[in-house]
Amino acid sequence: MKGLPRGSERIEGVLMERVEWWKRAVVYQIYPKSFQDSNGDGIGDLRGIIQRLDYIKRLGVNVIWLCPVYCSPMDDGGYDISDYYHIDPMFGTDEDMEELIGKAGEKGIKILMDLVVNHTSDEHEWFQRALKEPDGRYGNFYIFKETEDGNPPNNWRSYFGGSAWTRIEGTNRFYLHAFSEKQPDLNWENGELREEIYRMVNYWLDKGLGGFRIDAICNIKKRMEYGVFQPDGEDGLRYIGDWILNQPGIEVFLRELSERTFKPHDSMTVAEADVPEKLLDQFIGRDGFFSMVFDFSYTDIDVPDTGEWFHPRRFTVEELRDSLFRSQKMVQERGWGAVYLENHDQNRSVNKYIPDGDIHFYSKTMLASLFMFLRGTPFIYQGQELGMENIRMDSLEQYDDIATKGQYERALKFGISPEEAFEIVVKRSRDNSRTPMQWNGGKNGGFSSGRAWLRVNDNFKRINAEEQEGCEQSVLGFYRKLIWLRMNSRYGSVIVEGKFVPYYTEDVCVIAYLRILGERELLVIHNFQSKNGRIRIPEGFVKRVVGNREETDVRDRMYDLRPYECVVFYKGD
Repeated sequence: MKGLPRGSERIEGVLMERVEWWKRAVVYQIYPKSFQDSNGDGIGDLRGIIQRLDYIKRLGVNVIWLCPVYCSPMDDGGYDISDYYHIDPMFGTDEDMEELIGKAGEKGIKILMDLVVNHTSDEHEWFQRALKEPDGRYGNFYIFKETEDGNPPNNWRSYFGGSAWTRIEGTNRFYLHAFSEKQPDLNWENGELREEIYRMVNYWLDKGLGGFRIDAICNIKKRMEYGVFQPDGEDGLRYIGDWILNQPGIEVFLRELSERTFKPHDSMTVAEADVPEKLLDQFIGRDGFFSMVFDFSYTDIDVPDTGEWFHPRRFTVEELRDSLFRSQKMVQERGWGAVYLENHDQNRSVNKYIPDGDIHFYSKTMLASLFMFLRGTPFIYQGQELGMENIRMDSLEQYDDIATKGQYERALKFGISPEEAFEIVVKRSRDNSRTPMQWNGGKNGGFSSGRAWLRVNDNFKRINAEEQEGCEQSVLGFYRKLIWLRMNSRYGSVIVEGKFVPYYTEDVCVIAYLRILGERELLVIHNFQSKNGRIRIPEGFVKRVVGNREETDVRDRMYDLRPYECVVFYKGD
């Protein structure tokens, strides 16, 4: 509207901030390989997702994020892409993808795909041609380095462990890979490569995608240095992130990507980006590169900054609270965030945050409330809405995840016994969240009529969607209620647009906060412990909005909390 500030509109003479569509969204993340198998081959597929659209619609969400379904050798769960333009046959056909976009759209649901442009598969045509013609066009699409002595150009450690350089057979030439050796890094300094990427992104957006989750994007700018650097581990290697994470100049690439692709399509974009506070304005500010970013500070609170699972970090409820509050305040001052508890790269949240003996309906629904009322767009990972839990495999061989095996090997090199190393990966493996979706108590939990590609959790007869369907006193019923409150209730604008304000309590195991929009306020309370707690209720909060325990009275402005209770009070008109 001419003459008004960007992002504003005038309604009945009052200047109002326009709320972008993705701020009102609730996202449901699907790991397609484990969601629903439609043809009995043991692998989830696009037709399976189409069959479950009514379930997703009943949940109340309006966006689906699909993990990669592009053609891939599947060395890293599809994050090693060999063809950006076509669907891998294991998931279906290109026509299935178009049908999913169309049928989801008919139900008011937008689709996000994963965008993986830090690297490709080593089976991608670009890389294969680069190997054959190193001085040709594609030789500059990747990062190669030749050495005289046949040793790697430096001692960088890849994120998955081991050298970040792999020698090309029969030569002294190496290629860089921040992740697996099957995932060579792209050379973003090359303008021709960037043009190819923009063409591919627009191809999918023109098909009607709502946007993308952007994988590992903070690694695309490299500060290339060679030699042997001071090792930071027993393997003689050094963490690669010091040279490739958020390097100066990355903003040029990200600005160009956004302006050439995302902004013309009004796309929702969420970046997997561990962004320093000083850069947040550029990433998610009013004219930022992305709609939002994930913050790992509270989901990775159980591991050190190096990401080494075999050095697990103990944390307290107070530390978790402070991490959440810091994240909320930091993002609120600069833009918009994506809030989540788990995804395909995490273990199950109930096992991370709740002691084993306390995992039950009340602790699971308390966690749901804790994150669903935060400021930002909530992301729910498949099975989270059922309270799915970690799986215990019998041996390392039963795990599929490449990172799990890499962490186990590094733990052994560090001197940890095989038994202890195995217990660590049982707790933290990414396969904990990748086990098949538990639909019912039948064969393979209703996931597949064939042999499932990954073992189904043994608890599927107790924890499944059919068992919880139609039951309000279930984790599924509680998630539906919370989503409805955000999407359709009179409190929705406070939940979406309201300011986040910490509410500190004397009991450090009680996490509470306020959401404030004008004269309307919500007080959101969580008793994060297996014993009773107490909290003072400020004046005016007389209406109970939702809770996971039977309603009780506030006496003399004090409220007695039962173990793992969550409750929300309202103050306003």
